Amino acid sequence: MKKVVLAYSGGLDTTFCALHLSKDLGYEVHAVLINTGGFSQEELEQIEQRAKGLGIASFVILDVTKTYYQEVIKFLIFGNVLKNQTYPLSVSAERILQAKTLADYVKKIGAKSVAHGSTGAGNDQVRFDMIFQTIIPDIEIITPIRDLKLSREEEIEYLKKHGVSMNFEKAAYSINKGIWGTSVGGKETLTSNQTLPEAAWPTQLSKTETEELSIDFEKGELKAVNGVTFENPVEAIKKIQEIAAPFGIGRDIHVGDTIIGIKGRVGFEAAAPLIIIKSHQLLEKHCLTKWQSFWKNQMSEFYGNHLHEGHYLDPVMRNLEAFLESTQEFVSGKVKILLHPYRFQLVGIESKHDMMASKFGSYGEMNKGYTADDVKGFTRILGNQTAIFHQVNYNEKN
Repeated sequence: MKKVVLAYSGGLDTTFCALHLSKDLGYEVHAVLINTGGFSQEELEQIEQRAKGLGIASFVILDVTKTYYQEVIKFLIFGNVLKNQTYPLSVSAERILQAKTLADYVKKIGAKSVAHGSTGAGNDQVRFDMIFQTIIPDIEIITPIRDLKLSREEEIEYLKKHGVSMNFEKAAYSINKGIWGTSVGGKETLTSNQTLPEAAWPTQLSKTETEELSIDFEKGELKAVNGVTFENPVEAIKKIQEIAAPFGIGRDIHVGDTIIGIKGRVGFEAAAPLIIIKSHQLLEKHCLTKWQSFWKNQMSEFYGNHLHEGHYLDPVMRNLEAFLESTQEFVSGKVKILLHPYRFQLVGIESKHDMMASKFGSYGEMNKGYTADDVKGFTRILGNQTAIFHQVNYNEKN
C-alpha cells in the first residue's frame, strides 16, 4: 500500500482528504499537523482525537514554532516587512514553513505521495506545490479538493455518508490563528466597500486605560518586554500579544495581489507583529545610517514579496537574509510605547548606538562637528551640477 503524507488541520477539507485518500484511493494515510504557534493545547488534543477516529495509519503533531521564528519571523522583523505597507504576512509566512516541514517528513518516512487540502482559488496551492516540487520533486502531489472541484456541501455529504460526526455549520467568519497574526475572512472581505464588524474580530476590546509598554532589542532581536528578559523571542512575541491585543490594536484589512493574478481582501489582527515591526523600525532610524536604511527598504520589500509568493527556497532569499542580519549589529536598545484603544503610540528610544547623541549637535539648534564656512563650501559643491545644468539650459535662453 502506497504511503501518503497529508497536511492535516482538522477542518472540513483535510478531514475529507483523509477519508478520500484512504477509502477511495487506497492510500496508507499519515496525517501531519504542523504547529507554528497557532493552536492551544486543548485544540491540539481535540484535533488528535478526531484524526484517530478516521481510521488513518498515523497522526503526528510537529511543533516548529521556534524554527518558524529562527528561519522566517526573525527576518521579517529585521526587514520591517509589511506587504503593501500594511500586512505582516501572517498566513503566507506560516504556510512556507509548514510546506517545508511536510516535505522533510515525507522523506523521513519514505512516502511516495504528499497531499494537501488547498482549493484551486487561493495562494496556498501555489506555495505548497512550489516547495514540494523543489524539495521532493519525484513525489506525487495529490490535491483532492482542487482536482475534484468539490463544493462544501459535497464534502459534508460525503463525510456524513461515512459516519463522520463534526460541526458542519460554517462559522460566519473564517479564522486562521498564528503567532505572527490572525487572518479573518467573511462576507465583507469579499466586497470592496465594507469592513468587518466589531464582533468578527477574534479579540474583543477589554482594555480602555492607556498603558505603557517597553520592548528591548539586542542586535535586532527581541530580548525583553517591560523589563522582563526572554531567552526565547517566541515567548516575547506571545507576551506582547497578551498585553496589547485586548486594546483592539493591530486590526486592519489588507488588499493585495494574489499569486494567481486576482485582487484579494483579508482582515487581520496582529497586535504584536505590528508593534514589534514599528518599534524595531523606529530603533533603526536612530541607529542606522541613511544609506543602510535606504537599501534595507529596497531589499526588504523584495524579500517580503518573494516570500509571499512562495519563493522561500530561491537562493537569493539566503543572500538577502545575510544582508538583513548584517545590518542589525548596532540595532540594540529600548523602545517605549503607549497603548490606547485601537492604536499605539511610539514614544521614543534609548540606545547607546543612538546617532542623535547630543555631543554631535542638536538638529535645528547647533552643531559641534563643522563650521559655518564648512557648510557654505559643502553646499556649493553639492549643488554644483544642478547649477551648471540650469545655466546651460535655461540661462542661455534668457
